[in-house]
Amino acid sequence: MMKRIAILGSTGSIGTQALALVRDGRRAMFDVVALVARRSEAALVQQAVEFGADAACLVDGSERPASLPAKTAFHAGADGVLAALEETDPDLVLNGITGAAGLRASEWTLRRGKTLALANKESLVMAGPYLMALAASQGAHILPVDSEHCAIFQCLHGEPKARVRRIHLTGSGGPFRTRPLDTFATITPREALQHPTWNMGPRITVGSATMMNKAFEILEAHWLFGLQPEQIHVVLHPQSIVHSMVEFVDGSILAQLGVPDMRVPILYCLTWPERTPFAFEPFDPLKFRSLTFEPADAARYPALPLAFAALQAGGDSGAVLNAADEVMTELFLAGRIPFPAITANVARVLQQHPPEPIRSLDDVLRADAAARAAARALATQTEAGAAP
Repeated sequence: MMKRIAILGSTGSIGTQALALVRDGRRAMFDVVALVARRSEAALVQQAVEFGADAACLVDGSERPASLPAKTAFHAGADGVLAALEETDPDLVLNGITGAAGLRASEWTLRRGKTLALANKESLVMAGPYLMALAASQGAHILPVDSEHCAIFQCLHGEPKARVRRIHLTGSGGPFRTRPLDTFATITPREALQHPTWNMGPRITVGSATMMNKAFEILEAHWLFGLQPEQIHVVLHPQSIVHSMVEFVDGSILAQLGVPDMRVPILYCLTWPERTPFAFEPFDPLKFRSLTFEPADAARYPALPLAFAALQAGGDSGAVLNAADEVMTELFLAGRIPFPAITANVARVLQQHPPEPIRSLDDVLRADAAARAAARALATQTEAGAAP
C-alpha cells in the first residue's frame, strides 16, 4: 500500500530533501497528499504540480495561485495548515516547519493517532509532557528526524529504558568552536550562518552557533526517551560522523555513524518500520579514521545549562526558552543585538518567568506569547553594539 504523506515546510531544507527522496524512484511508495510552505509560492505550486498534491497551504498567503492545479485545494494562513491536514487525512506527517509555528500541526497529528516524523524539535521543547501523553493515549508514533535523536532511536531499538546508563548527544560545535571568546561581541550574522558541516535554515544555523539547538535537543531527548537530565551528556564532535551514542549499564556503547546527510534520517522516518535502499555516500572508516571528541564548554556555549534549568523548573519553561530564543535570534539576524546577547537575554527571560503547569495547548501558547513580549521588552536594552 502507498503511504499517504503530508510534508510541512515543503520548500525548506527538510521538505525539499524529502520530496527528492520520493522523486528518486519511490513514487510507488508514497502519495504526497498535502504540501505546506510559508511564503515560497512559486516553489509550492511547482511541487503541487509535480507530485499531484490534493491540498496545498501557503501560510503567509491569502489568494489562490493562478497556476495551482485545479485538483489541488488551496488553504492559507496558520489555520490553513490544519485545514489541509483535515482535508487530506495523511498516514504520516513530516513536520519540517521551523519554530513554534509547527506546534499545532504536531498536536493535530498525535491527537488523531497518526505517525509524526518530527523535524520540528520545538514541538517537544515547548510541550513535551503534553505531547508525549497525547501520543501515548492515542497510540501515535513520534519518529525523530533530527540526526542525533534518530541515531538514539535506532540504537535503543528493543532495549528497555532501564538498561540505559546515559546517552551522548554529539554536536559539531558550530562555526565558533575555536574562535577567541573575547571576539564574540563582533560576530556578524553572516559569520554565524556559515555552518562547518550542515546546510540548514537561518534560525537552526544560528542555534548551532550558540548551541541553543543542542539545548533544545537535551529537552527533546528527555521527553522522547524518558531520560533523566543526568543521563544526557553533550560532547563536541567536529566531524559530525558519529550522530550520537547510547551507553548501557553493562558498559556497552552503541553509536550510529554516517556522513552528514539529512536524507538518511528523513528516509528512515518516511519508510519506518522498514528500510529501503538509498544511493547515499557510504561511510568509509579509512577516510574518517580520525574522529575527535571534545568537552562542551559552558563558558563558550552558555545555552547548554539553560536546558537543564528549564527541565528543573518544569511546566511551561521549555516554551519560554524557545520563544525567547526565536525573538533574540531574529533580532540578531536583523543586526539589532550582538551575538552574546542572544543567550544572555534568553537566560534572563527564563529566570524571570514563574513556571506554570501545562494542561492544554492553550497553556503552552500563553507562555509562548508572554515570553515573546518579555524578550522584546528586554531586547530594547541590548540593541546592536550594547553589552549583553
